[in-house]
Amino acid sequence: MTSLRLQAISRAEHLSFVASLPSVSHMQLPSWADVKPDWQAESLGWFDGDGRLVGAGLVLLRPLPKVKRYLAYLPEGPVIDWHVPDLERWLEPMLAHLKRRGAFSVKMGPPVVVRRWSPEAVKAAIADPGAHRLRDTEPTSTEPRAEELAERLRRMGWRQAEAGGEDGFAAGQPRYVCQVPYAGRSLEDVRSGLNQQWRRNIKKAEKAGVQVVRGGYEDLPVFYGLYTETAERDRFIPRPLPYFQRMWTALAAEHPDRMRLYLARHEGEVLAAATMLIVGGHVWYSYGASTSRRREVQPNNAMQWRMMADAHELGAHVYDFRGITDTLEESDHLLGLLRFKVGAGGEAVEYVGEWDFPLNRLLHKALGVYLSRR
Repeated sequence: MTSLRLQAISRAEHLSFVASLPSVSHMQLPSWADVKPDWQAESLGWFDGDGRLVGAGLVLLRPLPKVKRYLAYLPEGPVIDWHVPDLERWLEPMLAHLKRRGAFSVKMGPPVVVRRWSPEAVKAAIADPGAHRLRDTEPTSTEPRAEELAERLRRMGWRQAEAGGEDGFAAGQPRYVCQVPYAGRSLEDVRSGLNQQWRRNIKKAEKAGVQVVRGGYEDLPVFYGLYTETAERDRFIPRPLPYFQRMWTALAAEHPDRMRLYLARHEGEVLAAATMLIVGGHVWYSYGASTSRRREVQPNNAMQWRMMADAHELGAHVYDFRGITDTLEESDHLLGLLRFKVGAGGEAVEYVGEWDFPLNRLLHKALGVYLSRR
């Protein structure tokens, strides 16, 4: 069995490898490093015995306060074949390299699906008074290889991370997402997957004269005004405007159609706005924002349907609504968001989650204490 060589690679090599694949996460693009200036970044490449680049990963390195040691994070990566029988051959050189770089802990998120629930299965789970969490209900399909992967990671010393936010050190991506499958489906097929409420709301918006248009960099402050209003209403801490401006500049520099902005207007006023990210055949609804005013004209449904239609026109194989809650409790304010996304014909998808490898157990434990006090 030939050995794999791991080394730092250039942005051009990284981007060329990514472009050869159907899709990867936008967080595994070289440009994502420019969106995260508080982190140092490095592109890593795995080379086979013939010198071919066969895997890549964007590593973000965050310094621990007052110590020149780093948390190394590969969000939704690295981009390797996760089902190879000799996974150690891939991950051990990565750990050794990151240890030399001064990492005390490594966090990664294998982009591997464990289970899926159809829109009908999610709807039934919400209606079942005995069901409290999606994970405890019967999935529509399961991926046995994902369970094998989780077991192998445990044997290699990796630990499944607790779910966290994406802010600061609490780096974490959602384990549960909602995705509308597009492969082999016409736009009419996708439209027929919308529930009655969605179809009704789209018609209401059309009748009321809601217009959905593409925006540009100069419209980000308009989006941001709605976003801060949404943050206050939905009780989350908003990112600053420069974050979105930096994201636009970084992603557009890599590919002119990597990031889009959509605005839903009614009688001259922007009522809703959203960003969309495109990498190969995967399209993500990234950030959404709306005002509480004139909700009856249904700008959000109109905007999402335009984004979904545009994604289909681009040849997407999936439209990804990103994170959803796993809870089915009526008291949880995020349940409404789950209903909204599943109503668009989205499946609930569970990934294998994020995994930690403590290279220095003392510092890794100190990080846990630091996070619990923040």
